[in-house]
Amino acid sequence: MMILRPENCTSSHQFLSGLTSLEPLQHSKIEKWKTQPFTALNGDVTYITFLRHSSSNSTFSFPSQHPIKMFHFRKLNPTQNPLRLKPSQNPRFHSSTKKPPESHKKSTIKEAQAALLEYLHSTRSLQFLDADNMCKNSPVFLNDLLNKSLSQNPNIDTKRSVSRYLRYHPINEFEPFFESAGLDPFDYANLLPREMIFLNDDVLLMENYHTLCNYGVRRTRMRKIFKLTPQVFRYQRGVLVSKLRGYEKLGVAPTTLVSVVPYSPCLLVGDADLDFVKVVEKFRDVVVVAKDGDWVEGHLLNGGCCNWGIVHQLLCLLDKVYGEEQMVDFIVRQPCVVFEDSGGRALSLFAFLVKFGLSVNQVSLLFLKFPRILASKFLSNLRQCFVFLREIEMEPAEIGKIFQSHSMMMGSSTMRKTGSVLGCLKVGKKRLRRIVMANPLEMENWVLGRKVEPLVNSSLELESKMLKKEFLLSVGYMENSRKLNEVIKLFRGKGAELRERFEFIVKAGLDSEDVLKMIQLSPRILNQTTDKINMKIEFLVSQGYPLSTLVNFPSYLSYGTERVKLRFSMYNWLKDHRAAEPGLALSTIIACSDQAFVKLYVNRHPSGLQVWQDLKTEVSSVV
Repeated sequence: MMILRPENCTSSHQFLSGLTSLEPLQHSKIEKWKTQPFTALNGDVTYITFLRHSSSNSTFSFPSQHPIKMFHFRKLNPTQNPLRLKPSQNPRFHSSTKKPPESHKKSTIKEAQAALLEYLHSTRSLQFLDADNMCKNSPVFLNDLLNKSLSQNPNIDTKRSVSRYLRYHPINEFEPFFESAGLDPFDYANLLPREMIFLNDDVLLMENYHTLCNYGVRRTRMRKIFKLTPQVFRYQRGVLVSKLRGYEKLGVAPTTLVSVVPYSPCLLVGDADLDFVKVVEKFRDVVVVAKDGDWVEGHLLNGGCCNWGIVHQLLCLLDKVYGEEQMVDFIVRQPCVVFEDSGGRALSLFAFLVKFGLSVNQVSLLFLKFPRILASKFLSNLRQCFVFLREIEMEPAEIGKIFQSHSMMMGSSTMRKTGSVLGCLKVGKKRLRRIVMANPLEMENWVLGRKVEPLVNSSLELESKMLKKEFLLSVGYMENSRKLNEVIKLFRGKGAELRERFEFIVKAGLDSEDVLKMIQLSPRILNQTTDKINMKIEFLVSQGYPLSTLVNFPSYLSYGTERVKLRFSMYNWLKDHRAAEPGLALSTIIACSDQAFVKLYVNRHPSGLQVWQDLKTEVSSVV
């Protein structure tokens, strides 16, 4: 009689072959199913179900308490390959679909670990250190195993329950193995062998794994090696050892390799990385490697393998600007700057500051005082400050001066958005620009995390506001009225300029009473400078319209010069081609949108749209 249990099989192939032997079974050849009680030494009674094939003397037995739960032989289609099972029926996917781990008591977890250790070491003959690491560092798998075993044997102690479950339910040993190496279930799903469930069957994997362990690499720090360079574990015997010995011959200490390989496993792929060897020599020259390997452990922050060529370029650059003591001090205090993104962030920051006019010596001094933040964050803060200064319309030369003198301050904190600063301070861009130019250190008060209080109006602003108010009261606005306050906010510039612009329009030939009506209809016309007002009035008169036209449509003075010239040019062309009536009102020509103007007037002529586009290009190039 052959009992189909994993501990009776020398390999996973033998165990799976026992399953494939069921493939030719037909219902007509099944002699009988027989269930018999079996009494164990501890007194437990288990009912065993026997299946006998009529043309074979082999008998397969399963406990009837768990009647073929893992494989459901009764439901298998005899014409199909029994290896193509549902994930819940296939030991390869024993726990690849993970549920959130349930909380168990520490004592329960320890008993489960002891049962799993006994199974892996005693039954499956794994090395004790491997089995112990798998039991202690695979919490997701262990929780899944506990949930399944306790659900089937709730009335016995944990260790016996897990042991009984493992006796009849083979586990995929690769799952706790990969999890104990630091991989998550979704990371190792693609690494699971298709037709293996026992670790010792994968000879190359275990040989290379033990080579790294014996060399000094910790079992729990092989996550990146499995994730980024899984081909390392497929090397033939002796290949991995020869690669490690090759680096030793180039002058790299074994302790350095032990610390670097788990974080940059690409060193073990292909030929020896000479840039890495040069980096090690650089560190040795500046006497940084006090404890071999400590200079790299935990500081390789990029997700992939380290690009040692870029690290070497950065070290060569620092070697040119620093003395030995300064370089040692910088690397000891700021190792993340050297290794973040393989040193690429530090090089980007260096180039960014040089573009703003900082000398190499100024940048090197800044690096010596570098705050304890990532270089990428420092660079992001500088870019945010640059955007802020551009949005308040500061000249490039002034921006360069601020960066040259206050880069450390701007890079150490994150600046608020421009709109947020303007809203909190309740000022305009012009005043904010004057404040920054007078004292760039004021920007330090506008960073995220600090409360920003509104600025108090200066004496000049108060005086300008009083002049605006006096002018509006003189042209007919009521004091303390809502309309008065709204119009004051519309006006830009100084209060004295409003009176000057008002008098200029009167001198152009309009009656003062008419100008007062114009201001009440469209207060924004006084935001135009006297030069722009004069230019628009002269253009209007040149088109044959009397100056009195402005009384009924004062908003004409508020429109841009490009819009006014384009509309009149097109209107004159349409009149010449008899596609538009002469004498259209000024508001009709100017006030409507471009879409409405094209639809109502331009499309009246077959060539109107083409002429409109040509005139738009011509006017925009001149204005």
